[in-house]
Amino acid sequence: MRTDHPVPPIVAVKPLPVPTTARDPGLSVKVTAPASGDRLPVIVFSHGNAWSMDGYEPLVDRWAAAGFVVVQPSHLDSRRHGIGFDDPRFGSIWRVRIADLHAVLDHLDEIMDRARTAGLHATVDHDRIAAVGHSWGGQTVGALLGARVLDAAGTPGEDFSRPAVRAGALLAATGTGDSLTPFAVEHLPFMRPDYSTMAAPALVVAGDRDQSAMSTRGPDWFTDAYHLSPAPKSLLTIADGQHTLGGVAGERVAETTDEDPARVALVADAVAGYLRDALKLDGTAWAALGERAATGDGGYRVAQR
Repeated sequence: MRTDHPVPPIVAVKPLPVPTTARDPGLSVKVTAPASGDRLPVIVFSHGNAWSMDGYEPLVDRWAAAGFVVVQPSHLDSRRHGIGFDDPRFGSIWRVRIADLHAVLDHLDEIMDRARTAGLHATVDHDRIAAVGHSWGGQTVGALLGARVLDAAGTPGEDFSRPAVRAGALLAATGTGDSLTPFAVEHLPFMRPDYSTMAAPALVVAGDRDQSAMSTRGPDWFTDAYHLSPAPKSLLTIADGQHTLGGVAGERVAETTDEDPARVALVADAVAGYLRDALKLDGTAWAALGERAATGDGGYRVAQR
């Protein structure tokens, strides 16, 4: 899906404050977008545990170059906030994460007004909003698409879905909670998503060598969001991909165990192509990716239902 076309200039603006309630410290976001453009599609991005708005540039910059406005909040679990497992706030951070994404959606016009004041000249299309998340961010985004969290008795929790989010992509997202390790059960009891109600269109991206320390299952754990949710869904399986899928959080970061810039570019371009198709902008790139997968020489597999 990579091309030799010139990359259009993009602009990143940060930090932009976002109004929230009962959150200390407050919420800020980064906006990355083409320098100009009218009625551009939006990606709201949720980072993995401990990251921030300053991560994931290898993905975000390619999405902006593909014509998306990308809004990245720094969630409360970001390392810069110093909130560990022993902090009394940690047990509710999963809810704060979801609230962060709702706040971004609620104040999108205000965010864009601030970004334009700082030098961005793009406008957004409120009918073409998508959400993307990596790792814990994948579970966070799943909630906006309709997934719920099961309690210890297996009862689904409240509905956090947002109809304004027309499609999404879950990268290395949490699987179901029936195989959590004792550590995860103790510290991450909310890692029990119920995907049976995640009805919005979504792309699930999983590495076939991603072995989570939070689950006793193998890499198939990260495909639950595809197999256990209603259609329409697509699954992109990355050959030899581990949890950071080649280094999506950034170049040479400590968490990356399978550094591969080409793999990161594949993930970025696949998400952009899928979302442009799902948002009814242009299905050419997504169709081309599927055709290449069928040849067996692209280093990935695609399934759809």
